[in-house]
Amino acid sequence: MAYDTRDTIRSFWQRFAAEELEGLDPAQRERVAREFEARLSGLTGAAAGNAQGAFSDLVGLSPNGPPGFGAIDWPEVEADFDASIVQGQLHAVAELYFVCQYDRMGAFRVIDILRRMFHEGRMKVHRGPGARGLYLLDKWRPLRYGPAERMAAYRRVFNYGRGPRPPGAIVNLNFHFQLVALMTALAQYFRDLTISEVIKTGATLDQRPFGTLAVVQRIGTDLRYALDRSSYGNVVALALEASAHLKQLLEILDAPDIKKAFDANNKWQVWEEVLNRHFGGARELSQRAKMAEAGRYVLYWIADTPLDTATSPAEFQASAQRAAAEAEAWLAAYRMTEEGRRFPGVSETLRWAVGLPRRDARMAPSL
Repeated sequence: MAYDTRDTIRSFWQRFAAEELEGLDPAQRERVAREFEARLSGLTGAAAGNAQGAFSDLVGLSPNGPPGFGAIDWPEVEADFDASIVQGQLHAVAELYFVCQYDRMGAFRVIDILRRMFHEGRMKVHRGPGARGLYLLDKWRPLRYGPAERMAAYRRVFNYGRGPRPPGAIVNLNFHFQLVALMTALAQYFRDLTISEVIKTGATLDQRPFGTLAVVQRIGTDLRYALDRSSYGNVVALALEASAHLKQLLEILDAPDIKKAFDANNKWQVWEEVLNRHFGGARELSQRAKMAEAGRYVLYWIADTPLDTATSPAEFQASAQRAAAEAEAWLAAYRMTEEGRRFPGVSETLRWAVGLPRRDARMAPSL
């Protein structure tokens, strides 16, 4: 499509669309406008010229000599950077985040203590399902990825921990800041939407929230890209192995003979009792458990959701409502952790995330 023809079609199309949309009611206007935009994009893309041919015409190498600028084909360059991700890697990252939080809660240390107590005869279990599980646990001890590999993966993907950075690997330095920013943006969007439902009136109430979904989409896209580029290598295999191991550990802790040995009603009481006896106390179990659950869901959400700015508010709200609730729960739990106590609040953090001054509020450091 020649440059002049392309500009003429776009100009006339916009004028035609404005005239057609003027007489429609608000509910139909948004739907028809999106259809017009998609149709225009399809027409211009299908009729775009060849990039190589356009360059030849531009430098005067075509058979008919150098044409004017208006007669040169305009190549349509596809903007696909934001969608160029590997979903499998992001799914593995979501599971690895869950494992990381449980690791910080002491899951692997607790089960190691139980295994040693079982072998040394310091725990009154002998032939129940828990004893059987502890016996079979030795088959898991020669794991391909042990604590050192897990810590290296946490540092590489989340920048969590104090271990050395893997030499030559890409370390996701800003993960925690981006995660907090995404959680606050999701929470703020739906808080503002709730306010708008109270003080606004009119037929387009649900289509005009105070919050801007573009902020959520941009922060989510940036976080998704950073996770994708830092999760190459063994992350998928490590997350799968660690998740399978963790599931087995939780089943052992929930075995009736193990709970009876500690006079506990559930696996969390066993967990807490072991930490109190052998590690100086249990800390942040409730908060970390919720952060693991909510964080995993939100990371899955940004991996599977097309964060496209062409998405309508109604579509975004339908897909993000559960994610926003999980984000609020994550923030509530995070504020009760040691590093989250300096969290300045949703509004101040969101101002920082979009580059506005936050006065004297300080961002909590990474874990």
